[in-house]
Amino acid sequence: MSKTQVTVPLDIPDVRVLGTEINERGELIITVESKKSGTRCRKCDRWITKSHGQDDWVMIRHLPAFGRVTYIRFRPKRYQCQDCEGHPTTTQTLEWYESKSAQTMVYEDHILLQLVNATIEDVSMKEQLSYDRVMGVMERRISEQVDWSQYDELGRIGLDEIALKKGHRDFVTIVTGYLKDGRIVILGVLADRQKDTIVDFLRSIPKRLLDTIQTVCSDMWEGFTEAVREEISTAKLVIDRFHVTEHYQDAADTIRKQELGRLKTELSEEEYKELKGCMWAFRKKRSDLTPEERKVLKRFFTYSPSAKKAYELRLQLTAIFEQQISKEKAKAKIRAWIARVRESGLTCFDGFLKTLENWWEEITNYFINRETSGYVEGFNNRIKVLKRRCYGIFNLNHLFQRIYLDLEGYRLFI
Repeated sequence: MSKTQVTVPLDIPDVRVLGTEINERGELIITVESKKSGTRCRKCDRWITKSHGQDDWVMIRHLPAFGRVTYIRFRPKRYQCQDCEGHPTTTQTLEWYESKSAQTMVYEDHILLQLVNATIEDVSMKEQLSYDRVMGVMERRISEQVDWSQYDELGRIGLDEIALKKGHRDFVTIVTGYLKDGRIVILGVLADRQKDTIVDFLRSIPKRLLDTIQTVCSDMWEGFTEAVREEISTAKLVIDRFHVTEHYQDAADTIRKQELGRLKTELSEEEYKELKGCMWAFRKKRSDLTPEERKVLKRFFTYSPSAKKAYELRLQLTAIFEQQISKEKAKAKIRAWIARVRESGLTCFDGFLKTLENWWEEITNYFINRETSGYVEGFNNRIKVLKRRCYGIFNLNHLFQRIYLDLEGYRLFI
């Protein structure tokens, strides 16, 4: 009876398979030899072809085959240089294997692909490798900082902070780019959010790329804005719409809290229970309300006309930001909104009005091209998931590497 044969590509160039076996642990061992002849001398860098035997047997991890742990077994060839004094020997360099590595390059690609949206511990267990070995692959293959040569232009960058620890402690700055092809890229993970740190990073950007930055989106942290004004004076600074929204929504929510506190003391227990769910209903857009939430809000507004005014004013300003209008028209509409706030007699928006005054141009710059750092906020949520998944990452180099892998891993290694 004939045996059925299956051919499996090794994804290793220029080798000849000498034999295969399965050892007592059920691992597949594939013995190969290099078909290449010659290498470059380690001293003079000339191409040398005089054979000088072989090194000891080497066995390195390779891609699994048929669910089995697989190893490549081979003896590296050695060559002797006839031009250098003493005729030194050099071990042949192979493109699929890095000297002293415990695995093939293609298997390292596989490990890095497994690390996308996973933890070192996860991959360690799945691949039956030590934690340090998986970490070593990442540290060796993934750069700890941005490679500026990858980019022809930046266009728009975003600056935002995240806390490495709970309780909003140990802030670091995340610098991202939004490329013209729609890709989000990680440009930097900075040790803090101080102006000098931001300035140093901006000065590290090659001038050819610095000149292509047209827009910088950030929140109102002066460490960000002052650094940008000093180092990229030609760029348009846009205070992110979503940070602005957070400010005036919090202002309106102040009235809601105050009024619910008052009503809790004035209404009976049964009447107050009918306002359950008011908080979430108050924070929603009118179009997103369920029928029950509409009833709760209507009941609440019956008791609190001031809360209704704050709610309506908040929706009006949101509607302005959602309109496709020019910066000048937006300014006129926001000024009219400010007038309505002052006429309302409400004081909850006083702090926000001061913010509008201080950041007027930067906030209204949003209406030029409707640019935001919303992509940064979404991106930062991914980083928070990464931190939770890994139970915290406090080494900034590792954090950059992990973010880079999550963003680029599928594109590079799939």
